[in-house]
Amino acid sequence: MSGAPVETGLQRRLGSRQIAMIGLGGAIGTGLFLGSGLAISQAGPATILAHVACALVALVIAWALAEMVVVHPEAGAFGAVAHRYLGPFAGFVTRWTYWTIQVIATGGEVIAAGIYLRFWWPAIPLWLPVVVFGVVVVAVNAATVRLFGTVEYWFAMVKVVAIVVFILLGVVLIVFGLPAAPATGLHNLTADGGFLPKGWGGLLLAMVFVLFSYIGTEVVSVTAAESVDPVRDIPRAARRMVLRLALFYLLAITVVLTVVPWSVTAQTKDITASPFVRVFDSAGVPAAAAVMNLVVLTAALSSANTNLYLTTRMLHSLAGHGYAPRWTARVTPAGVPRNALVLSALGLVLAATLSWRQDNAAYLVLFGVSIFGALVVWLLILATHAVFRRKRAALGEPASPVRLWGAPVTSGLAALFLAGVLVSTWFIDGLEPAWEYGVPFFVLLTIAYFVTARRTDTAESPR
Repeated sequence: MSGAPVETGLQRRLGSRQIAMIGLGGAIGTGLFLGSGLAISQAGPATILAHVACALVALVIAWALAEMVVVHPEAGAFGAVAHRYLGPFAGFVTRWTYWTIQVIATGGEVIAAGIYLRFWWPAIPLWLPVVVFGVVVVAVNAATVRLFGTVEYWFAMVKVVAIVVFILLGVVLIVFGLPAAPATGLHNLTADGGFLPKGWGGLLLAMVFVLFSYIGTEVVSVTAAESVDPVRDIPRAARRMVLRLALFYLLAITVVLTVVPWSVTAQTKDITASPFVRVFDSAGVPAAAAVMNLVVLTAALSSANTNLYLTTRMLHSLAGHGYAPRWTARVTPAGVPRNALVLSALGLVLAATLSWRQDNAAYLVLFGVSIFGALVVWLLILATHAVFRRKRAALGEPASPVRLWGAPVTSGLAALFLAGVLVSTWFIDGLEPAWEYGVPFFVLLTIAYFVTARRTDTAESPR
């Protein structure tokens, strides 16, 4: 086939409010609600600075994506743009990598949802809620994109409301105190070793864990092919989503570190020990742990729902370039790539199997590929942006209506930051699988590309 993608058949039915909420739904996971203990254990109160730095990097990524996809609002988003400007190999690697890590994430979130449900019914075998929730998210994604956007809007709204209420209660507890607890003040930010209890080295290590909290900000760009008005909606949604995400994370983490000593938060293991539960308890909220468990359950389902949407659109885009089975390019009359959805539900099947077998070794492999792949995708996005600007300027084509401020300096600094984080995973205990399994994954992906390329006529990227 030719390098040009086939007609997508997707329908433009998503508004800017839905797109922004889909972005928040994909980026706000369960880790924040359970305390972000790994990052805090490395940097203590200085985790606040790590969130500022990582939020700036996420903003650069989101703005670079907005600049590109308003010019090319096509299926596959940054993967299709990488194909256009970096070549077929980059487009293949970017999309299949993103598909893989989001398939893994989808399964992981559904397993998390099953675990949270067992908070109320511990006797239920884990595989049962995993299967039920898997069927639910597939059904939502199989409906019209408008229904998906509506469901995800309200899923994400639950998370946003929970965070806002938490922040407000936390501020009251810090400044004024509550009937069940005296005002905490700012003492915990400098106690127990000071603001930087493990030095600058600890802060740098914390960057790794904090950055993962912002993975998902690229979701907005994937909706461009189904946006009612991508030139208007995508930049607006990207700006709203990243700024809200940064504000929510920064304020929530500040409240956590101010209300609860960092050494205690670092040991958070379950929902009953979550700093969110502690604040709600202090505010006199009845059954605070149960309320918070409902929130994290919704958060997990929201992330799974969004991740399945992402994998479906990426696979549909790959099929359009001949890099996935052609049958996955077909769409229903309602504009849903249902065949791509069926194949992308592999993560849910994998989740059900692993929850039944309790295969920890398999989890380790998936974890490593996911971390490594996410960082490589972000680096490829920035590389695509650099070539996008250079080629369009060389051809005398008009500039994008959206421009990343300070590029290429800002995008270059973000790339150096991401490269540093990727290298640092080799030196952090527990993150060794990122390199151990990530590198072999990309070797296999490269082999797969050259095997596939021989069967297609996609040697040149589309104009």
